[in-house]
This record gives sequence, structure tokens and C-alpha cells, in this order.
Amino acid sequence: MSNEIKSMKKAIAVGAAMQAVALVASAAGIQDAKWISVPSAPMFKGVTGVGSRAADGTSWFVRKFANRECVKSARWTVSGLGVFDVYVNGRRVGDDFLKPGNTHWKKTKYAFSYDVTGLLDAAAGAENVLAAEVSAGWWRDKVIAPNRRSSFPGIKSAFLGALDIEYKDGSRETVATGPDGWKCGTAGAVTHAAIFDGEEYDARIANPVRGEGLSETPEINTEFPGEVLPTDGGEVVLRRDLAMVRGPYEVKKGETLVVDFGQNCAAVPEFKFRARRGTVLTFLPGEMLNDSDKGIRGCDGPKGSVYRANLRIPDAGMRVVYVFSGDGTETYLPRFTYFGCRYAAVSATDDVAIESIASIPVTSVTKEMETGSFETGDAAVNRFIKNVYWGQLSNYVSIPTDCPQRNERQGWLGDAQIFCEAGSFNADVRSFFRKWMRDMRDTQSPEGGFQGFAPFPSDGYVQNAIGWADAGVIVPYTVWRQYGDASIVDANWNAMERFVGRIAQAKYRTAELPETYNYQYGDWLSLTKLDSATDDPALYAFDRLPNGKRTPKPDAQLYWNYLGGCYWLWDSQMMAQMAEATGRGADADKYRRMADEARAYMRREFFSSPDGMVSQVLRGMQTPALFALKMGFVEGDARERTIADLKASFAKCGGRFHTGFLGTSILLDTLSENGMHDIACDLMLGHDFPGWLYSVDQGATTVWERWNSYTKEKGFGPVDMNSFNHYAYGSVLAWMYRHLAGISSESSSPGFRRIAMAPKPDLRLGHVKAEYRSAAGLVKSSWRYDGDKWTWEFTVPEGSVADVTLPGETVSREYASGSHRVNAVLRDGVFWYNTNH
Repeated sequence: MSNEIKSMKKAIAVGAAMQAVALVASAAGIQDAKWISVPSAPMFKGVTGVGSRAADGTSWFVRKFANRECVKSARWTVSGLGVFDVYVNGRRVGDDFLKPGNTHWKKTKYAFSYDVTGLLDAAAGAENVLAAEVSAGWWRDKVIAPNRRSSFPGIKSAFLGALDIEYKDGSRETVATGPDGWKCGTAGAVTHAAIFDGEEYDARIANPVRGEGLSETPEINTEFPGEVLPTDGGEVVLRRDLAMVRGPYEVKKGETLVVDFGQNCAAVPEFKFRARRGTVLTFLPGEMLNDSDKGIRGCDGPKGSVYRANLRIPDAGMRVVYVFSGDGTETYLPRFTYFGCRYAAVSATDDVAIESIASIPVTSVTKEMETGSFETGDAAVNRFIKNVYWGQLSNYVSIPTDCPQRNERQGWLGDAQIFCEAGSFNADVRSFFRKWMRDMRDTQSPEGGFQGFAPFPSDGYVQNAIGWADAGVIVPYTVWRQYGDASIVDANWNAMERFVGRIAQAKYRTAELPETYNYQYGDWLSLTKLDSATDDPALYAFDRLPNGKRTPKPDAQLYWNYLGGCYWLWDSQMMAQMAEATGRGADADKYRRMADEARAYMRREFFSSPDGMVSQVLRGMQTPALFALKMGFVEGDARERTIADLKASFAKCGGRFHTGFLGTSILLDTLSENGMHDIACDLMLGHDFPGWLYSVDQGATTVWERWNSYTKEKGFGPVDMNSFNHYAYGSVLAWMYRHLAGISSESSSPGFRRIAMAPKPDLRLGHVKAEYRSAAGLVKSSWRYDGDKWTWEFTVPEGSVADVTLPGETVSREYASGSHRVNAVLRDGVFWYNTNH
């Protein structure tokens, strides 16, 4: 045995006295529970490359006990180091999926508490059996072991649980995890499982849900030093109400069946099928089909086959392998992984009769959480709105991931903050972001910096990336504004102060923040390519030194400093508002002074030219101009010239935009709020590249990472970074609610108690019908054109009022709760209203 493996075993067996478990939960006996693991469980030394696998098999833990008396009630509180399922008397407990979710590996784990009274044999003296199966996921798995790590964070899967029993005679008993009374082993039908790898399942092997064949006594596991908290948001579920069912099919030996589920999403397959014992079926998911033969147009296989090259490890992961028991019709759904896919290739070593195969969406957005709907008279726009919805479902999986398909699936901060407001119209995301902000705090450095994504398993990565780290302020602010609930502000106040204090020290200048490693994502995936190369992708922003090291180009450094100053001002403004709302008067004054300081700095550094315009090197670029308008850096003639320059830039590009992640997130709002709503609508409704409807025309059923991830003309984009389910550009949905439907919360009144209703109709859409179940009640806005007649019907929820600004007018009128109707005639671009409106 190697010294490294010996040291692993020694670390696990340190002893119960060193175990740190803090749990606030309803189960009284959980404090007495101990993490347990399987002594003989296989351990991997670490990550050997992108194709390396997590350790084989799952760990099983079983406890049999006899009731002391007749059972009145019982509650089981459980957690796992690794994704887990639990059973009582052979029946799976709970509807949750992928428990305990993705968290910081050494700081936070969540416990799930279930009423299991109905699953127990309640008679006095009756024997009951508790069982748990724990896999690698989010603990000893590549998904939390980026390339910078040399080993998985976790060594062994482990289980923690306490069953609290109340007997009818009033006495109580706790059955908690520990060495006594429990049996364990690496066993069962799941022979391999991990988030990226997929799942391998041998149905010939029985699952020991009642302890069959388990003979080892568990060891106490002391790997996890953090807190165990009751789950309170971000739980993952299977959306069976959205299941896409296909079949029946007959798959012959040597053939490959290609299944189209019709919708790209995060999902797992559910099979009902039959085959001879020992037959091996392989399921390979993918987002697209090859449209030509291998090597042509980026295709990785023959025409019509499932395209998997963009998964990055298509030969090493993202698969299901199932071995049949041969016992008639078998039902199977992998429970320790998930995929991002629309299509699947199914093949087998012998004939297989598939009664049905379903794609079951995996998400943290339940049906009950959904709050919004938006419809227009344009079929392409409606398809795009649906794409945004599916992108959110696919990427709100325990954390706000960037994508669900390839070997990444991380909680990138930039994507999360960009899409947060749009997502809050689709669903009530308060608890989801309450959970994720805990991940953010767990990831924060002692100096106040935030990593590029959260949770993050290690230090030594780029911190305080402009527009990414600011999620630490933007997300709590957005949730507070949308729902009027300041609890997220209070919970994150100290973290936000540390972050803003850190960037204020350096005025958010990259070179003065060592934790950035003099690197920024900038306006990620911007399409601007100037000779000065100030934009991203990162390769355009750097020069290579003779020693091979890269250094930012001077203009890139200037651009980063400009963006940093914009976000510093924005952060300080949000902090001042949140401080005022939560009774932190002195802090509100502090952040108002900071905002004044940031504004003065920006004017001095970037707007000091005699004409009041932005620095010369940044002129002609759309994103700097948009931020200049949004943050109010240009006034009077300078503002008008900035607007004129923007218009000229769009015209020069054929009516197209060149902004990246950061610029696009503010693009349409800034245009609509600065007298360019017509241009905003032109951009939204454009079918050219780049544009929101361009990918729709290419067949997209979700929002893509790149506007041209695939084109009918040229085929597939670069495989190293080409996701067909990347929700960031779906942030435009918030603009659609706010400006097309005219639904937003008044700036002085978070939570929609006072609603700003100001629709800006566009004749090309024909009609808009939007509903939003806000924190204050159901808000409706529906307008339509009938020739030159325009009718608007809207509803203000009980207890709220609306400040209504009609199209073409600048003065608002107050409307009380209830349903209202406005009629107008459009003549020569001017709305003429009935006198009683």
C-alpha cells in the first residue's frame, strides 16, 4: 500500500473526538450522529487528466432495529458526502434528486428531514430497516476538482443520519449513524457513477436495501469539518410534468437508435425495456446532430449521428451503461448524474425492446415556483422566450450553472448576475439565491474577494473579475428589489461590505488587485476586434513576452479599469440603497460618499477631454458607450454625441451589435431608457448574426453560449467552448417585461407594492400578453393592435397601486388595484387616446 493511501486511511480514522458537525434541524438526536464511511471503499489518488474517473461503486449503509413500543411518529434527518438516496424498508424516501446538492466541499452540507411514519412497521417489536446509498457526486468527483487540483477534495463517500421516533407511550428513541448497529459495503447495482462520468448499472446485482450481503462495520469519517444545515433552497427535483416520452423502439444488435426528445435540457433518461440477461445497452446523450460526415463542418461522426465533441470528454464521460437482468420488463432511471441533451444514441450488444424512453428534466425550479408568462404575436420571439425558460430550468440545478452538458457545470458569477432579474420573472428564486449566496460567502477570500464561480473548491484562481465578482452585490440587490424581502441583504451585508471595501481600495483597477493575477474576462465574447484589442476573448487582450508569459496590452488594461470603475460606482449605489432600506443610515451615507468618489474618479480618468466624451481609445466601442449612458457619465451635448455615436456604430455594423456578456446585459435597457427604444426593438427582432433570433432560425431550443454556436451555413463552432444551453443572453427577458409589457417595480417601492407600468409597444409584434405573479400579487399587461387601433388591458393586484405612463406620454397617472383598459388610435406614429383614460 502506498504512503499516500496510508495517509488517506489515517486521516479518515482520526477519531470521533475530532469530528466537527454543527446541525440546526428539527431532529433532536442528530447531534449524536456520526459521519460513517466504508473501510474498504476504493480510493483514488487524484485527478490524472480530463478523462480520469471518480472511484467505482457506491457506498451502502444499513441499520436494522426493532421498535421498543408502538410507533406514533418518526422523522429521519439525513445528509451525505456525495450524492445519496435513502430507503425505509426497501422504499425510497422523498422526491428530491441529487441530494445534498452542490456546496463548498469543506464548509457546508445540507440535511434533508422526512416524515417516515407511514413507511415504518409501527407495531411494537416489529423490525424496520434503514438504508442509504452514497455516490461520488460533488464530493470525490471531477466536477469539484478543476485542473488546478491534483486530487479530489473528498476521499470517501460518507453518510450521516438520525431517525427520531416517538412511541405511543410518550417515550422517544433515536437511531443515529455510528459504528454500532450499522453494516456497510461498496455494493449494489451502481458499479460507477459521477456527475460528469454518468452512470453504469448492472441490474443482475441486487441493491442491498435490507442489508443483503453487507458485512463490514462502518468507520467514523472525519473528513468534513464544516456545518450541516437544514436544506433551505436550491433542492433539485425531477420535473415529471415536463417529461418528453418517446417509443416504442426495437434496437437490434449492431444498430444505433437516435432519439430526438424535441427539447434540449438538463435531464436524465427513464427506460422501460426488455432484453436477454447480460445484454449491455449504452446511452450517449448530445445536444445536436451531425449534419455532415465526420471532419466536415466540425462534425464528429456520420450525418444524422449524435454530435458530442462539444462535451469535451465525449469518450470518457456523459453516458449511461446498463446491463440487463433479463427479468421481463425493467425500469431504470440513473439517480447519481444528469446530462444536458436533446438527442441520444442508443446501442446494445443484443436485441432490446424499448417500451418507452423519457427525458425527465432535472432542475431546482419546481412547477410551484413558476411565476411568469410572456407571449407575443411573433412566433420566433415566442420560441426564444421558451428557450430562455428552458435555459433557466437547465442551469438552475442546485446552483446557477453556466451549462448542463459538458465537463464544467459551475456556478459562474457573471452568468448568474446577468440573468438574475430575468430569472426572477420566470420563477420565485428567493430561496434558490438564498442558498447560493451562502455558497458565495463560503467562497469569499479573507480579503473580501469573490472567485469566478461559487462554490469553488480551492484558492489560487482569478478573484474579483469585473462583472463576475459583483454578483456578490447585484444578486442580493436584485432579489431585494424584485420581492421586497430584505433578509437576503441582511444575511450578506458583511460579505458585501468586505467585497466593496476591497475593490474601493484599488478603485477596481486590475493591476492593483493581486488576486486578479492581472487577468480579466472583460466584455466576455465581445465581437469587437479593434487593433488595440481591448476586448475579450482573452487572447485578444494580451501580448506574449519573450519568456512566454502573457501581459495585458495597455489598451486592454485601460478598458478593464474603465469597466471596473463603472461597476465600483454601480456597487456603491446599490449598497447605499440597500443600507437605507435596512436601517443602516450611517452605511447609506458612507456608500453615497463612495459613489461620489467613484463618479469623480471616472470623470477624471475617462471623461476629462474637452468634449466630455469617453477616452479616445474607447470611442467607437458599443459597451463603453452603453456604460457611459447607463451610469450617467455623459450629460448635455456629450450625452447626445454618445447617443449619435452609438447609432452610427449600429448603422456601420448593418444594424447589429458587437457587445459581449457585460455589454449585452445592459444593451436594450440602456437604449430604451435613452430615447432609442426603436433601435432596441430592431435589435431584439433582428434575425441576423449576432442576435437573439439568429439561433432560433438555426433550430435552437435553448439559448446558446455563442450567437453562432452552430449555423446552417457553416456548421459547428469551436469545441473547446461551445455550449448549446447557456442562459446568460436570455437576460433580455427582463427588458421584455419592463419595456414591452411595461411591468416593473417602482424604484422607490421594492416588491411591486407600487408598480411602474409603461409599455412601449412595437407594431411588428402584433400583441403582447404578460403575466407576473409578483410578491404583491398577480400583475397583468396585455396589449394588441387591430389595424390602427391599440388596446391595452392591465391588472394591478389588490393592495398595490400603479404609476402608469402611456406610450408617447411623459407624465404618469396613478391607477388603483383592479383591472383597467385603455384604447388608442395610432396615426402617423402618434397615439391618440380616449379622453377618459
